[in-house]
Amino acid sequence: MRHSDDLLWSAVADLSRFAALLTMAELGLADELAHGPLGAADLAGRCEADPDALRRVLRELAAMGLVRRTGDDRYDLTERGTPLRSDVPGSLRSSIQMLGEESLWYAMGNLPATVRAGSSALTARYGLLYDHLAANPETSRLFGEYMATRAIPFIEGLVKGYDFRGVHSLVDVGGGRGHVLAAVLEANPEMRGVLLDREHVIEQARAALAAEGLTDRCELVPGDFFRSVPAGHDAYLLGSVLHNWDDDDAVTILRNVREAMDPAGRVLVLEVVLPEDDAPHLGKDLDMRMLAVFDGGTERSGSEYGALLSRAGLTLSRVVELEGAASLIEAVASAD
Repeated sequence: MRHSDDLLWSAVADLSRFAALLTMAELGLADELAHGPLGAADLAGRCEADPDALRRVLRELAAMGLVRRTGDDRYDLTERGTPLRSDVPGSLRSSIQMLGEESLWYAMGNLPATVRAGSSALTARYGLLYDHLAANPETSRLFGEYMATRAIPFIEGLVKGYDFRGVHSLVDVGGGRGHVLAAVLEANPEMRGVLLDREHVIEQARAALAAEGLTDRCELVPGDFFRSVPAGHDAYLLGSVLHNWDDDDAVTILRNVREAMDPAGRVLVLEVVLPEDDAPHLGKDLDMRMLAVFDGGTERSGSEYGALLSRAGLTLSRVVELEGAASLIEAVASAD
């Protein structure tokens, strides 16, 4: 078999492996196996699953190294499968569930229709993603947990890789539950924060920031960044925000930030930045999801972000490569 064939069939097999992984997450298999091996029939009873169907999934999960067979019909959880437990720090269970959630699964499966139409099949069936989330609290919860987990390597890279000296007040624009802002505030004790997001998201953020003990250092502002952002602060962070929107919408967001920021302020764009060439890159994989899920959402190269900033009256000052595949794009107000 040629190398190109290997690549193609590996991609096909990845779909089957993800389906097994999703089943493990949905049925809570890791939680049930956390305290020791169980027989397949016993496990099926606990998960309200068909025993024969579950055995076939367990066979695939064992081949993936997520569980191990400990007897003729008994299975145990492996170290590799432990992140699927709900009770471990950085659990991936809700992230897998979100990626396999009905609307996202539909979107990825209908990418050809999206490409033909030039608009998201998800939007056509479910409406705009953020409206869909607002109308479905459980899906919104999974999405929030997925975004927080996905951001962990980006957050670690940001805190280690960027010097926030001189930033006394930071606005997290579209900051979700405040996971990025919380990490920055904890690393910079003299800083105060402002979190801007939609009303239903702010309610989730309130509990999350209270759990971190940051309520007294962070103002929570419900709002719409297409209309305005809180004014008069030192820096404005847009973490995984601009890639959700087409160029015109992204420029609108940036212009609102430009109008709100102090003259000596800075804009910090935290995104995965695509290489300018055809080299393999995580961002290109992510871009297929952006294409499927959002009308106009896209990952961009450094030069493309530079063009957006320029249209918004901002000048790209530098790009800081961070650990975890993300980059921080720093910009300042352009000279009049």
